[in-house]
Amino acid sequence: MDMDPRTTPLRDGIASSGLEGLVRAEVYLDPKVRVCAVPAAGIHRVADAASEQMDQLLFGEPFEVIEDEGGFLWGQAKRDGYVGYVAASALGTPPADPPTHRITALRTYAFAEASIKARASGPYSMNALVSVEAVEGRLSKVAGAGWMPNAHLAPIGAAFETDWAAVAERFLGAPYLWGGRESLGLDCSGLAQAALFACGRACPRDTDQIAELGTPIGRSDFRRGDLVFWRGHMAIGLDAERIVHANAFHMAVAIEPLDGAITRIDAAGVGQPTAFRRP
Repeated sequence: MDMDPRTTPLRDGIASSGLEGLVRAEVYLDPKVRVCAVPAAGIHRVADAASEQMDQLLFGEPFEVIEDEGGFLWGQAKRDGYVGYVAASALGTPPADPPTHRITALRTYAFAEASIKARASGPYSMNALVSVEAVEGRLSKVAGAGWMPNAHLAPIGAAFETDWAAVAERFLGAPYLWGGRESLGLDCSGLAQAALFACGRACPRDTDQIAELGTPIGRSDFRRGDLVFWRGHMAIGLDAERIVHANAFHMAVAIEPLDGAITRIDAAGVGQPTAFRRP
């Protein structure tokens, strides 16, 4: 069994009851499902808001709570399997009905009333999950948020994008944020995950995990939609010569020549690409 600590809810002798019989623990606890009740919430390494953010939850995404750490809840994100600590204040009770729609716009607002002139909250990011309770004209009432534009929503399982490179380009200029997946800030693997999710493709969270997707290709075969990996970094191909990636050099999502990036990253001591893959 894969015992990657990033995706295995086991620590200090405590494990999720789903691991009973698979891993050794002193106590197995039944997880309680909560959902992200804010536009985005950090998944932290320890129960401290000042600690490293390893991942994020987006609005409406489920989180299985295993233990309460007093202000922080330890558990596992169900969408990408990441384990860590989330502020209790960011999580809420799941709505009575499962999500009906997902956000397809890069970001959107929720209005307190069925009017675009009403007080707005957000912004909420692409791929967030929502439960539509009512529709009035051009707006849909979303449980726990408010009224969102119909044009920024799509039913679960329908109307997927077909070009993840084009989705990634929509994030151009978004700030680099370690562990981020939201439209206001994200890292290299967060960008790839967001783009693939928008196309209805499953995608793990970290670069080394994503590097297991698809099939290997050579540099000469690189084309739009292919992925290139370095140690701890990745990018998406726009064509045979250009890539788009969230990176700490530009501190933003940027487009640059692939060969130029290879030279720059190698000179920084990271080395040459470790893989080229086609999802």
